[in-house]
Amino acid sequence: MVSPAPALSSSSRLPSHQYLLGNSEVEYDRLIRQANRLAPVSERLFRDAGIGPGQRVLDLGSGVGDVAMLLARLVGPSGKIVAVERDPRSLDRAARRAAVAGLRNITFVEADLMEFAPDAMFDAVVGRWILQFLPDPVAILRAVTPAVRPGGAVAFQEVSFAPFMALGAHLPLWSLVTSLHHGVAERVGVNTEMGPGLHQTFLAAGLPMPHMRVEIELGCDADFTQNLADATISILPHIERLHLSVEPLGDLDTLERRLADEVAAAHSVVPWFPLVAAWCRV
Repeated sequence: MVSPAPALSSSSRLPSHQYLLGNSEVEYDRLIRQANRLAPVSERLFRDAGIGPGQRVLDLGSGVGDVAMLLARLVGPSGKIVAVERDPRSLDRAARRAAVAGLRNITFVEADLMEFAPDAMFDAVVGRWILQFLPDPVAILRAVTPAVRPGGAVAFQEVSFAPFMALGAHLPLWSLVTSLHHGVAERVGVNTEMGPGLHQTFLAAGLPMPHMRVEIELGCDADFTQNLADATISILPHIERLHLSVEPLGDLDTLERRLADEVAAAHSVVPWFPLVAAWCRV
């Protein structure tokens, strides 16, 4: 198991311009598969927040474009999505995907959120799995929410590792892998409980108390074990940089198969990463 995370040093903290799981084509493909699982949960949040046809929505940390494309379909041709992402390769992938999908109502903007200031008004500002990676999420919300019109929505979804780890604690290999992910995330400065922390983050940013819920998909099909195994490959550079050992996991080439075998042998289900949602009107 991974030992408790030490205090962060400047050498261990994730640089503000870097995504924990990297920007490889393999990681992009994993994100797209993952987004297909998350889409119904995110769509429920956006609909509950009142996002619909004709609206202008600001999407923070757009990545390869899945949230932006979901929003583009919700607001329709008369609406507009402005999707902000700092990584040019991710933006290029997102723009190409949107073009193939025939979605012409998305504008992709390359910018670091720590320096981004909206220059237009929006009906909503949203983000999925972005605030957890930022050193000062309160400052980000304070910077962007003045661009939300009165009565508009602020809606975010973030992670909570606690139920993710607890729901697989009966599976030794699964627990080893998720503990390693948790240890890496904490060591590089990711807020592994940003989801529950959205309540205080909204209030500290001067927003009303948010409506909140957590949704966790459970299953035993190959997507669950493949996602965890692929994510483990994506964080290998950080595992090595932090001098953590993957030896307890065995051969990484067979990790997905062994995870699947463990779940099947236990006649069990495992969780997808929990999505904690929070939204309010300004």
